[in-house]
Amino acid sequence: MRWISKTYLGVFLAFLYAPIAILIFYSFNEAKGRTFTGFTTKWYVELFHDAAVFDALMTTLIVAFVSAAVATAMGTAAAIGLNKMNGRLKSVMMNFTYLPIICPEIILGVSFMLLFVSARGVLSAVSIDFQFGWITLILSHITFNVPFVILNVLPKLRQMDKSLVDAAMDLGCNRWQAFSKVAIHEIKPGIIAGFLMALTFSMDDFIISYFTTGAKHQTLSVLIYSMTKRRVSPEINALSTLIFVVVLTVLLIYNLMGWKKEKQLKMRRKGGGSFEEIDRM
Repeated sequence: MRWISKTYLGVFLAFLYAPIAILIFYSFNEAKGRTFTGFTTKWYVELFHDAAVFDALMTTLIVAFVSAAVATAMGTAAAIGLNKMNGRLKSVMMNFTYLPIICPEIILGVSFMLLFVSARGVLSAVSIDFQFGWITLILSHITFNVPFVILNVLPKLRQMDKSLVDAAMDLGCNRWQAFSKVAIHEIKPGIIAGFLMALTFSMDDFIISYFTTGAKHQTLSVLIYSMTKRRVSPEINALSTLIFVVVLTVLLIYNLMGWKKEKQLKMRRKGGGSFEEIDRM
């Protein structure tokens, strides 16, 4: 029955990656339509001369990295605080943490828009010019990213042996040193996972960005949506292909590094290497 599982896996992967394969195929199409008329790379050349697409890409990257970094710091601090809570208060706070995740994005997007419109009205009364753009995009992305960071860091905090921090303080570390050198080291995988998840969701977001973006600063998803009212430029196919290749390359490098490290650890253990040598790897 092994052929059934292999067939199922093949069909599943084909269904999953067929749209991406089609997108890559048409990024090399000489014509703008769906009829393939010849192979060309001109859309990749024109992509780097399209100011609107380049600005949208830079806006997406800046918003994603800034919001992910701030959300990671805030989410890690919130997770540490939640981990120390007990009883009903912790349950209530966890419910508030889950709320932005289970709430439909359309509701969050409209809520953010109404909040920023109200803030603009209040600030304009005191002669402060507040417009939709960088600030609204980054603030909204930070808000919906924080819960994902919390939910990635909390399990690592629960798995951490609390006696490690006490042992570090007994050996001469102050509270900050014990926290930064021991606790952060133990929960670092959760922090990195939270940052990557926040970065991914921020770059992928459309609905919230659509309601909080301004006329001067648009994310890539909002720009592509505006193009669908006419016709999506083949330059977008080229840009999507480049993003896919970059992400795939990063994943392959990460997996190869993990495989190499695992192989080295096995060789060390077979050769009788000490635990200190293994840890230094």
